[in-house]
Amino acid sequence: MAKRSLYQRMRLNAQVRTALFCLGVLLMIVAVIIGPLPGPGFLIVFPIGLMLCLQNSAWAKRRYVLFKRRHPRYGDRADRIMRRVSAARRRARERIERALDDD
Repeated sequence: MAKRSLYQRMRLNAQVRTALFCLGVLLMIVAVIIGPLPGPGFLIVFPIGLMLCLQNSAWAKRRYVLFKRRHPRYGDRADRIMRRVSAARRRARERIERALDDD
């Protein structure tokens, strides 16, 4: 059996998951507030908050999937910024399809 990291063991606790979700929401709110300030603060803080929310809430995942279905272009950009596995898998599938279409 593989050993779990401290972060993985902590996420098994419901209170820790709730705290991480709340921290993610707080980071997204802070990102909107610091958005007008000069610098890339929004582009750094918002994806971190979104990742925390998506990792720790099934509700947030469902909402995000609905958002991606309605707005695929924005969903793809968000996936790339967060370096989600689904974005890499989608890009690889598109490359394979383009290669097959070229034949």
